[in-house]
Formats: sequence, structure tokens, C-alpha cells
Amino acid sequence: MTTVADNGVNVQALLDAREVLKGAPEAAQFTWRASAKWQTGVHSEIKVQSFYGLGEERAHREESAFQADHPAEFAATDNGITPIEYLLVGLASCLSAGVASVAQNRGIQLNSVEATVEGHHDVRGILGADTDVRNGFNDVKVTFHIDADASREEIEALVAQSQKRSAVFDALTNPTDVTVEVA
Repeated sequence: MTTVADNGVNVQALLDAREVLKGAPEAAQFTWRASAKWQTGVHSEIKVQSFYGLGEERAHREESAFQADHPAEFAATDNGITPIEYLLVGLASCLSAGVASVAQNRGIQLNSVEATVEGHHDVRGILGADTDVRNGFNDVKVTFHIDADASREEIEALVAQSQKRSAVFDALTNPTDVTVEVA
């Protein structure tokens, strides 16, 4: 008897896209965009809508807006999460989406998936208090709590495959060329 999982992921569409893009690598070149507008202090509003993919300009159904700021502990107005916390948001959401996709593909029914992501950060670096301290995270830990109709080994394999295919995990753990310029 084959178990049919319904985790809300259209795996067939993903597999079809993979096959199409194998023969059309130029269509697989995407450019994701976000634009930030400074508000006041260290508060900015970031908007995301347009992107380039499949050979043309595209847009999300709706524009999404995000607030970035710093907490009162940094003498800021706390109108949003810190920019470095957005990295944790991205990692948690990317890995969770991967778990759902891999589970769907493997016929594993998920009952619940929760990811807790913690980044340990010595802020002396960004404050210039100690030039030997890096500006970014010292380390990041992801802990999953997954309830699924599967063995622990199968659940661990879901997480491992999600990590292997995660764009955000890859961007955080491998050097990425970043260019900053003034227009």
C-alpha cells in the first residue's frame, strides 16, 4: 500500500521545471531584488516585488514590505527586526520549505514542522569596540521539531536533503561575491 502525503507542495511541477531547465540553463538565471528606503535613525523600509526569471521581468502577486531597525538596547526605535535577524528568517523559511518539499516527494505526511534558528553574535565588532571581533554571526544553530508519519532516520534524511538544496544555507555557508557601489 502506497501512502499519499499531502503537505501542500506540487512536487510534480517542481520536477517538471527541473527537467525543462536542464535543457534551458539560461532560463534558470534569476535575479532577486529588494529595495530599502531609509526612514530615520537606523530604521529602513524594505520592499520586494519585481524579479527577473525565465528570461523576462516578473513580479510577485503583491509587493511585500519589511521594517528593519534595532532594539531600544541600541538606542534605536525598535520599529522592526534587525537586518541580521532577517538572515535567520530566510534560513528558517528556506529549510522549512525544503523539508515540506522533500517530504512530499518522498510520500511522507507532515503533521507539524517547527524550526528554531539562533545566531550567536558578539556585537563588539559592529560597534567598533574590538577590531578583532567579526561583524557577523559567530555561529548559527537550527533545531527542528518535526512530527511526521516517518521514522527518526527518515526525518533526519528530510532535513539533510533540505539543507543540501537550500539556497539560503548555501549563501550563508559559502563565500558569495558581494559588490557595493554608489550609483
